Amino acid sequence: MVLPWYSDSMITVRKMPIGIQSFEKLRTENFFYVDKTKYVWDLVQGGNPYFLSRPRRFGKSLFLSTIEAYFLGEKELFKGLALEKQEEENTPHPWTTYPVLHFDFNAEKYAETGSLNIVLDRHLCLFESQFGIQTKAATPSGRFIQIIRTAHERTGKQVVVLVDEYDKPLLEVMDNRELYEDYRATLKAFYGVLKSEDEHLKFVFLTGVTKFNQVSIFSDLNQLRDISMEQAFSGICGISDTELQNQFQPELTRLAGTLGISLSECSEKLKKTYDGYHFHQNGEDMYNPFSLLNTFAANEFNYYWFRTGTPTFLVRVIEQTNFDLRSMVTGIEAGRNTFSEYRFDMHSPVPLLYQSGYLTIKDYNARFGIYMLKFPNEEVKYGFMNFLLQQETAVQQSEGSFYIGKFVDDIESGNVDDFMNRLKSILSSIPYPVWGEAKKVTEQTFQIGCFLIFELMGQFTQTEVQSSKGRADAVVWTKECIYVFEFKLDGTAEDALKQINDKGYAVPYESDGRKVVKIGVGFDKEACTIDRWTTES
Repeated sequence: MVLPWYSDSMITVRKMPIGIQSFEKLRTENFFYVDKTKYVWDLVQGGNPYFLSRPRRFGKSLFLSTIEAYFLGEKELFKGLALEKQEEENTPHPWTTYPVLHFDFNAEKYAETGSLNIVLDRHLCLFESQFGIQTKAATPSGRFIQIIRTAHERTGKQVVVLVDEYDKPLLEVMDNRELYEDYRATLKAFYGVLKSEDEHLKFVFLTGVTKFNQVSIFSDLNQLRDISMEQAFSGICGISDTELQNQFQPELTRLAGTLGISLSECSEKLKKTYDGYHFHQNGEDMYNPFSLLNTFAANEFNYYWFRTGTPTFLVRVIEQTNFDLRSMVTGIEAGRNTFSEYRFDMHSPVPLLYQSGYLTIKDYNARFGIYMLKFPNEEVKYGFMNFLLQQETAVQQSEGSFYIGKFVDDIESGNVDDFMNRLKSILSSIPYPVWGEAKKVTEQTFQIGCFLIFELMGQFTQTEVQSSKGRADAVVWTKECIYVFEFKLDGTAEDALKQINDKGYAVPYESDGRKVVKIGVGFDKEACTIDRWTTES
């Protein structure tokens, strides 16, 4: 389809800063930049030590690099940005240079004992060399103190400390309690320095995915300000819809023209796929910047953020806590303290799912202080469930959504038997960790297997999966038919079909005009899969 308003010659292709974590590189190599520097000014004026939690690939590292450039007095990098005017109009001595200690834990691996100390030593050696320290203290925390005091003494300026992904070492060893406790003790002492050396510090900013409340920065560092859920900073990372519409019109025009759709249709598709993050109940929707920028660079839709890797520790925590995955779709009600911080001994994955970006705020009850958490958008919803399907069944990693496409083809062609045989095969392949010890099958574990299949079909056809009493377990709409499913763990296929009729599950769809097909399904507990099914139309 060629749109009358679109021509390739209309568009100047701009360089999207995909994966760029250096503010200097972004500014000197002509990458497009959504100006976030006003937040740097606001933070510096506050003067507190700060902590910011955001999901991976959300722009935390770039923002930290922006702060570093500011405190290093790199004036030329801020030309034309909001911070340039604020600094030069409101500061007696603009662009003052300060000593900066920038710790980056993001690019390292921590699975081996001693890995954390190696990484700390590498950073500390660099700073000791920079400030001419010959005699080193015995411990990482002691060396940290020595560096801070020496830097202050030799430059005459208080020190700026920036820590990127402070929690990466802990997240990588969550399934190793001994190593986790070793790292926690090391980091507790190390970050405790930020409290004892306060008089030598100009500015402190830490980023991470998860707020571990058993690490000293949150318990001992009393003045630390966690801005992760403050409305004033809800747009500090990511791209808002206002920024998208105001600053990305060339990219929107190019993408819409390529897809053969209108600008409004293109914007709506972008919103459904990548938007929907809320970091405050009244904050503006935020797009995942990594996915949005990749979409504009490649000029096509894909699940870019999800393809960079889903933390396997999330799957382990979900399995260990017997978490009901269906609640991520229907919604999880939670008080702020139940999802804003994490303890190793918690019996819920909700804090990790929220802080890692797999859940976000979708509603808020101000009277009771209760938040509603759900998937932020389609990329996360379908990417996460497809990942779980491949992790927990015999579906091969290479098949992915194509396997779900086979289910869609079956049901749209009216091949109920092929559809059910495929579903039976998937359920019978679910291994021991999902079904539980000694394969003690519960209605929930059985329903979750079906839930993943039906929800993933929702990418391609209208599908509704129910989890409440008194409604059909699943309904699928196709061009010709409406399929009403009922599954019986403790009963036969005939019992399930009888329940559809007795409860009137199909009645709401009989006036639609399409053929209504009722499918009753019985489950074999011993074989841990579907036994029989029967249909009626």
